Amino acid sequence: MTPSAVHLTNPLDVPLAVIGPKPGATRGEPVESSAVLFEDSLVEVGVWECTPGCFPSRRDGWREAVTIVVGRGVLRDANGTEHPLAPGVTLALPEGWVGEWDIAETVRKVYVVTLSEPR
Repeated sequence: MTPSAVHLTNPLDVPLAVIGPKPGATRGEPVESSAVLFEDSLVEVGVWECTPGCFPSRRDGWREAVTIVVGRGVLRDANGTEHPLAPGVTLALPEGWVGEWDIAETVRKVYVVTLSEPR
């Protein structure tokens, strides 16, 4: 059987499942939700959303490309470099990236994660 393509017309229309509060939050009480649209042993594609707050993040064993659909904030590298988050912004987070998400307005992103090793 040949796999079908995943077609996403509007990421704002995708229903999300609540994951829960973001562990290690340093400001606020951010809550994350997501929907996985595709996954195999090396790749995951989905939609993720998080309410306002600040929390640490790292990419160990995986890398991620994201496009912000709605919301505002800052993605801050461990060295202090800030990347503004706003609708239309696309980011690539390499394996080994360390920093924090500082979300001012609920952010929704479309993401593609590539794992370094198969699941």
